[in-house]
Amino acid sequence: MNNNFQPKIIAFCCNWCSYPAADAAGISRLQYPANIRIVRVMCGGRVTTGLVLKAFELGADGVLIATCHFEDCHYLFGAKRASEVHKITEKLVQILGIEPERLRLDWISAAEAPKFAKVVKEFVEAVKKVGPSPIRKKVTDDKYQIPEEIK
Repeated sequence: MNNNFQPKIIAFCCNWCSYPAADAAGISRLQYPANIRIVRVMCGGRVTTGLVLKAFELGADGVLIATCHFEDCHYLFGAKRASEVHKITEKLVQILGIEPERLRLDWISAAEAPKFAKVVKEFVEAVKKVGPSPIRKKVTDDKYQIPEEIK
């Protein structure tokens, strides 16, 4: 394990619960690693396998999906859908040779800022243990390469 390795973590956070929890953690000055980059989504149920795989393709070492608790979902079924998609995605990333420790789903309500900080700490440590992503694209000057089809 490389002690200097700092994983790049993408967190897809639900607009109504986990994103406000992240915001509250920051406002409350709760300490958690700065390795995380939050992508705010309207609902955790909108996170697809394709989004997760794209995050890995573009250099993420880990992907966290943080959504509402089932009973608190503003869209009624979004948290359940996130759970179903996570199960499928978990199987697919293993088939692709990505360690299952690199993908995490958690349910965090808006009132659970300490839980958000705890989940991020645990996840960063878990990803540090497995090391850099095996499929990370080459990085130039700490910026992702722009795919040719986009240039």
